[in-house]
Amino acid sequence: MIRRFGEKPAVDQRYLMRHGVYAILPLRDQLLLTWQDDPHYELQLPGGGIDPGESPIHALHREVMEETGWTVARPMRLGAFRRFTYMPEYDMWAEKLCHIYVARPVRRIGPPTETDHTPIWSEPSVAAEKLYNEGDRYFVSRYMGWA
Repeated sequence: MIRRFGEKPAVDQRYLMRHGVYAILPLRDQLLLTWQDDPHYELQLPGGGIDPGESPIHALHREVMEETGWTVARPMRLGAFRRFTYMPEYDMWAEKLCHIYVARPVRRIGPPTETDHTPIWSEPSVAAEKLYNEGDRYFVSRYMGWA
């Protein structure tokens, strides 16, 4: 069974399934996160949706590069969680199946190509408290051995 975080799904709401990949990126006692501006204004694990025909690992590399400008190595899957949410950028209600990985940041190639994202280095304890969604906070805490 995959754990659910966040609000319960509304009985009268139709949700579209959206698979996504997200990364915990530790380097020198810090985690690489992303701050997303409009429409969300939230601190997040880098990542996002898996495109049709794309493998989860390819999506992870692409999303981390788009949102942080960094390449990563040795991704390892930690687990998954579900959350039900409205996605204003797609004007849709989604059941998000979030696959969480840990990977090593290797090199910054340049700025994020998604201009509404800003890479941020954070202490893990701050990330475990300030990440926007409960599932991300849970997996950071579990990775750090706190949960």
